[in-house]
Amino acid sequence: PTPDIRAELADGLMWTLHGRTFPAPRFELGIAPAGCMYSSVNELGKFMSVLFARGKTASGQIIEPETLEEMWRVQFGEKGAKEGFGLGFHMQETKGERLAGHNGAIYGFSTHFSALVDAKVGVVVIASKDFANTVADVIGMKTLVAMLSVKKGIPFPELPRSTPVDLALAKQIQGRYEGPTRGFDLNAQGTNLTFLWQNGGLPQAIREYKGDLFSDGVIGFGMQLTRDSAKNVIRIGSEEFRKAETSKPATATERWRALIGEYGWDHDTLYILERDGKLWALIEWFEFDPLEEVSESVFKFPSRGLYDGEKLVFHRDQAGKVADVVAANVRFMRHSVGPEDGHQLQLKPVRPIPEIRAEALKLNPPKETGEFKKPDLVELTGIDPSLKLDIRYARNDNFLGTPFYTQARAFLQRPAAEAVARANKMLQDRGYGLMIFDGYRPWFVTKIFWDATPDAHKFLVAKPWEGSRHNRGCAVDLSLFDLKTGEPVEMVGTYDEASDRTYPDYPGGTSLQRWHRKLLRDLMESEGFTVYPEEWWHFDFNDWRHYPIQNIRFEELGLK
Repeated sequence: PTPDIRAELADGLMWTLHGRTFPAPRFELGIAPAGCMYSSVNELGKFMSVLFARGKTASGQIIEPETLEEMWRVQFGEKGAKEGFGLGFHMQETKGERLAGHNGAIYGFSTHFSALVDAKVGVVVIASKDFANTVADVIGMKTLVAMLSVKKGIPFPELPRSTPVDLALAKQIQGRYEGPTRGFDLNAQGTNLTFLWQNGGLPQAIREYKGDLFSDGVIGFGMQLTRDSAKNVIRIGSEEFRKAETSKPATATERWRALIGEYGWDHDTLYILERDGKLWALIEWFEFDPLEEVSESVFKFPSRGLYDGEKLVFHRDQAGKVADVVAANVRFMRHSVGPEDGHQLQLKPVRPIPEIRAEALKLNPPKETGEFKKPDLVELTGIDPSLKLDIRYARNDNFLGTPFYTQARAFLQRPAAEAVARANKMLQDRGYGLMIFDGYRPWFVTKIFWDATPDAHKFLVAKPWEGSRHNRGCAVDLSLFDLKTGEPVEMVGTYDEASDRTYPDYPGGTSLQRWHRKLLRDLMESEGFTVYPEEWWHFDFNDWRHYPIQNIRFEELGLK
């Protein structure tokens, strides 16, 4: 790429299954011409016009029609085959027309190129989002058929618009489904319903259209799931899958725990996780693969997918800690995440906290307009004494290393507090209780957080001029503890951790950790809370917008 080309390049976007987005990298893959061809929609349109003209341009014939015909002939297949690869083009038949196409992808971009070489109608789609080929393909093919219908004067095709699956229905049908030879999992995550075959592959978003369920998302489109609610059965094509009973997962094998984690680069992270009693890899951001154990440090990919039969070899340092994994002859260095690697969120305040606190106490919260409900902050342990408190902001073991509350107490607006108590009661029937990290937070504390946090990390804290849901008494930070032992339940990540493991849909960790995280989320959502998109422990009560920002100190709320 020349400097002129670099100056004109669009900005590509990377994304993860757990919700993080970041700019795509720009570098040469080193495998030209299989990748790194720089072009534009207009240039590809001109190229397509030359194909339609059978190689003729204003400057003369640049390729013979016979050569193009050979390129459009399926090269490896039965005589007369209409679908397969030609030379540089993938050939297929659409609406009785020959289609020559070639799609592509590179970090941050997904492309679609389809030309009906006889009808002389074509479409180019370029999406500046990583692994969005499904979307580019759907846009391209539906546009192509629509253009052909206009050219031939036939009825315009229907362009369906799906909607999210109703949350209650998604919760009802989620679970594991078993068929004669394979099975799949449906997982309700907030307003999303996702599908994944049990033997791995690509997760697909499931949406609704005219009462039926279809895959329709960035990954996967058009697979229909037909429900038979009377039989608790879902059909996909001619296959029938029955909902299976599931139980709490077993603890992951100890010898694998040292291997579980993240490896590689920010633009290409390899996740090693445990699922269904096996070690799995999530590679290229979106492909899930169960691994076959060859030896203590050697595993093998399945004989399908992007890494068909390739090996993964884990290496340890002199202290015996896993340092990297070589997957398909590419070395992925281990990431340091979580408290075990010294990555619990810990920031040095930009100024002394007592100085900032004195300033914040003199200020007033932002003025708000509109009608609000009358605040009724109540103490959580007053509503339910069995709730366990672990108020980090009343101690030194928080992200700024100093106490902010003078009392280790937790408050919420009464309806939210009663909802937490109901969730806690349901958990107790399953052997768990709720551990509260934080609830109502006076506005002045939010102001201290903002002023004390270094600029590079201000994205982690609420803007004081907007106020937070904690300030309104409608947000609660919590986790689970075991009623028998009183000990905290191990989640995928820890409270206030500085890593991607804080995301509620982070795919790594063990089956048991993810099961506990989902148990917490499902019960809180059933009581009117919504999980915060970047923190598995943070839940907002659905009525939070109807309460004003509060700045009352704990001491002023009275004793229990």
